[in-house]
Amino acid sequence: MFYYVLKYVLLGPLLRLVFRPRIEGLEHIPPSGPAIVAGNHLSFSDHFLMPAILKRRITFLAKAEYFTGPGIKGRLTAAFFRSAGQIPVDRSGKEAGQAAIREGLGVLRKNELLGIYPEGTRSHDGRLYKGKVGVAVMALRAQVPVIPCAMIGTFEAQPPGKVIPNIHPVVIRFGKPLDFSRYAGMENEKAVLRAITDEIMYAILTLSEQEYVDRYAAVVKAEEAAESAAKARPFRRMPLS
Repeated sequence: MFYYVLKYVLLGPLLRLVFRPRIEGLEHIPPSGPAIVAGNHLSFSDHFLMPAILKRRITFLAKAEYFTGPGIKGRLTAAFFRSAGQIPVDRSGKEAGQAAIREGLGVLRKNELLGIYPEGTRSHDGRLYKGKVGVAVMALRAQVPVIPCAMIGTFEAQPPGKVIPNIHPVVIRFGKPLDFSRYAGMENEKAVLRAITDEIMYAILTLSEQEYVDRYAAVVKAEEAAESAAKARPFRRMPLS
């Protein structure tokens, strides 16, 4: 119930007023039945803008950190995400990917829409990064279509670290559903999963027109963070021999 209160009474009207999103390709969202909506991830606001404009309910796999924050703020954030029907997924450890797949398949078994960001994390620089194959595994196991989606302008509206969004035009663009039934029963083939994921990412790229980076975003973030930390360390003068 809180999901629909947010959508139609509290958050939805506010997001539409502030961002005035332009929607393209909404006819590609099936009126019923399970499907995966796979999109790029540029901003914290992505989680709320798409549910605000879709007629159907959509459930996102959200990082567990949104549900485990300390203090009053952490508890309020966790309560908000749970009430909005979002599912926490622990992205650490070897079982992280399998946990996300289990939760996603549970949503699809209920004939609902599942929202997923194949990049696995928000883009820190506005570029589109290599997708993880979990989306392909779920599409094959559940035998559902994948609808590519591009969020355009949300990075400028609310870049990483910015709490209060800027007033910036936003476009939400959906592409034609991708059918992978020709790969049925091949969800354990690594080459097949990689090919499917790359096809999904190419469809997103075509819609978003971002610059593409054929590397995982989390790896690039970690490398840049390590480089920044190294530069910040004080210079140590070597002793003279």
